Amino acid sequence: AIKERRSAPEALRPAAPPPAPPAPAGPSTANLAGPPAASGNWLVPVIVLVVGNFMAVLDVTIVNVAVPAIQKEFGGSLDDTLWIATAYTLMLGVVVPLSGWLGDRFGLKNVYVASLIGFAIGSALCGLAWNLDVLVVFRVLQAIPGGIMPVVAMTMVFKTVPMNKIGAAMGVFGVGIVFAPAVGPVLGGYLVQYVDWRLVFYVNVPAGLLGALAAFVILPAVPKLVAKRFDLPGFLCIGLGLFALLLAVSEGQDWGWTSFPVLMLAAVGVNLMALFVLIELAVKNPLLDIRVFRVLPFTNSILLLGILQINLLAIAFYAPVFLQQGQHKEAFDAGLLLLPGAVATGVLMPMVGRLYDKIGPKLLATSGMLICGFGTYLMCNITADMTRGDLIFWTCVRGVGLGLSIMPINTAGLASLPPAQTNQGSALINVARQVSGALGLAFFAALASMQQAQLFANRTALIPQSTTPVTSTGEPTLAQVGPLFGRLQQLNAEIQATSYSNIFLITAVLTASGMFLVLALRAPGKRAPGAVPVE
Repeated sequence: AIKERRSAPEALRPAAPPPAPPAPAGPSTANLAGPPAASGNWLVPVIVLVVGNFMAVLDVTIVNVAVPAIQKEFGGSLDDTLWIATAYTLMLGVVVPLSGWLGDRFGLKNVYVASLIGFAIGSALCGLAWNLDVLVVFRVLQAIPGGIMPVVAMTMVFKTVPMNKIGAAMGVFGVGIVFAPAVGPVLGGYLVQYVDWRLVFYVNVPAGLLGALAAFVILPAVPKLVAKRFDLPGFLCIGLGLFALLLAVSEGQDWGWTSFPVLMLAAVGVNLMALFVLIELAVKNPLLDIRVFRVLPFTNSILLLGILQINLLAIAFYAPVFLQQGQHKEAFDAGLLLLPGAVATGVLMPMVGRLYDKIGPKLLATSGMLICGFGTYLMCNITADMTRGDLIFWTCVRGVGLGLSIMPINTAGLASLPPAQTNQGSALINVARQVSGALGLAFFAALASMQQAQLFANRTALIPQSTTPVTSTGEPTLAQVGPLFGRLQQLNAEIQATSYSNIFLITAVLTASGMFLVLALRAPGKRAPGAVPVE
């Protein structure tokens, strides 16, 4: 499957956006809204916050489309070029746990504005890169504000929106989370195909600077919290541990899952994460308070969001791959075909947010998981002969399910925590989503590779020996080569469709089964069992 992955880099490793929110201590989630000023017009500040979140998520998929063009200009192997995506993803895993402490120490608004400016500068540097090594370094710099922005933006939503309106606000905010990954391949494909690949970076510069100006003028000032002592041992453990684990799953297919580097990275990552847990339980001011896992609704929301993240990445990766390889479409055309499903999700999420405020999360999330699972199951029918209408209908059904489920699950999980724990919970949600997405794609890549090898061996064994004459040298004649080549292409498309169909089936069953976890979600305002105030 690594060959498919390399041939369609626009779908590589979409980054998972995060949430986060701190608030005054107390057992009731009603205090999550933050300062009294939040009772005014919350829509405009939330729209301003969507800008940063949208840019951070969009940058993952829009840049991946440019990988072939970058390789052509700078040279080098495809493995080397793909590090512009890998380096960004690895750095996100390192900086996300740091976001909550930065917001408390320097103020949420200040950190958000600085992140937007930093992201614009990093994007400009990437566009100016003169060789591949420099571009990878600039991508690492770009990922630092890119990982902080979504966490701080989510925290700001919870601090500037009244709790009785949080569902509607999250519906608006969530549009960027789901819509950006679908827009990336379309916009990136157009810029690469008709203009220049450097524009996939330069497009962030005016958006980031204007967004920073709007945030500085419009966003309300959120009071700083008393900054706790920075947990350096905990940060080193989780940062290096996540880096090792993400690198192992990112390169496992290339290096070999049983190779020494992958096994060592996995061992180092697991041990560092175990040490991180011990440190966080022992220190007075932990970087991430893992005690939030005692709250059952929150833990269930993490599991559900991990399942939905696997679903998002599986379709976002394998559907464009098949459209380009199985149906021989251009990247831009493939992105356009997947866009209606994202539009369905984006249109639905604000309406679902309003319903959440009235009826709570259970009905919305349960129906959403079932519909999303059914839409994913419909995609098991992919073939080289499927029509545009078929694919658009399947992805739109799935998009409706995503629109019904993501926001209620995310919001209910955070709302089940006491206010003093919400910032910690949001960071943990983001880490869990990123890791689950990476592990899910790694598992599917290995599964697709094994299935395609086995299916190809089985089907070629059924092909009868040709009786067509050969040349005097014993090589096939031109009369043989043409039909054999056509049959080989058809066989590859059939095998690819079968293996991807099996992946979609696993994803559909996993998604639909998540409805059982939804039963533990609670409506806002109800105290979760096991939730205790934090001093």
